[in-house]
This record gives sequence, structure tokens and C-alpha cells, in this order.
Amino acid sequence: MHSDIQEIVLSQDRIRERIAELGVQISEDYGDEPVLMIAVLRGAAIFIADLSRQVASPIELDFMAVSSYGSSTKSSGVVRIIKDLDEDIEGRHVLVVEDILDTGLTLKYLLKNLASRKPKSLEVCTLLSKEGKQRVPISCKYIGFDVPDEFVVGYGLDYAERYRNLPYIGILKPAVYAD
Repeated sequence: MHSDIQEIVLSQDRIRERIAELGVQISEDYGDEPVLMIAVLRGAAIFIADLSRQVASPIELDFMAVSSYGSSTKSSGVVRIIKDLDEDIEGRHVLVVEDILDTGLTLKYLLKNLASRKPKSLEVCTLLSKEGKQRVPISCKYIGFDVPDEFVVGYGLDYAERYRNLPYIGILKPAVYAD
């Protein structure tokens, strides 16, 4: 365990197992219908890489980068699209792949933006959902895990661009990110 981690919340093996389960569920839901999986960068990059290999349905990948955090541990509430999609999503099944559903403010903005582009369907798959943290209702069809309202890092999630490469998800020691 990394010295800045207070506690491991989800082990590498448990994450791997759950992603396989999500892949089966997504495959059953879409069958032979093609799905455009959109990763919200940078946090979802590792998740979408592992998840996409577990989905049997035909898939394409695209990426968006949005920001509402900067280097803070709290969302600023102001969402900026830093990198937009390369693909047109009109008339296509779209699955937004997110690392963590926190307040829901960023995802609500993103979903509204994507819905305006007229996809055939628009669903969300999030690896983590913070318990009791959502400030806006978000319909999330696929949820990997519910996690406590702690600052978690690892498996793509970061603090100031660090810890993304940890193979597990852990709670960052508060002294590391004290504002």
C-alpha cells in the first residue's frame, strides 16, 4: 500500500471481478447493437480500457475531457469541455463511462450537452458512486460500487494528477490534501 493511502476501499481483484460483471450486463443489454463508449478523461481512461475488453457487443471508443475540479478536492461547479468528441453521436447508442459520480453537477451538464446531439440512447456507467453525495439526480444504469464520502484515489482517480496508477482504490490521507 502507498504511504499516502489511509485505507484500501476496493482491491484490484474486486475491481476486476466487478468490471467483468458490468461487461456481461452491458453485453446482454445491447446484444449485437453497436455502442459508442465515451470515456470522461482522465479518470475513466483505465476503467474504459478494462471495461471495453469485457463487452461482447460491437463497440467504438471516444473521449471527452471536462473540468470542474482543477487541482482542488471540491468541484468548482463551473464545467468546461476541454476535449470534445471526435465522433458524431446522432442516432447512436451512447454509453458514458465515468470514474466517479460525486455531486452529479459535472455529469448533469455533460449529459444535457450529449442529449442535445440526438443519440439513439444515452446511458451512464460509473465505476464509483459516492453515497449520499449527489446534489442533482442522475440516472446511472450501471454502477460498479457505492463508496463512502471520502476522498478516494487509484485506478484512474487522482489528486493533483497523482495516484492514478495505483491498482486499487483507497482513501487518501487528509494530511496529503489539506487545503
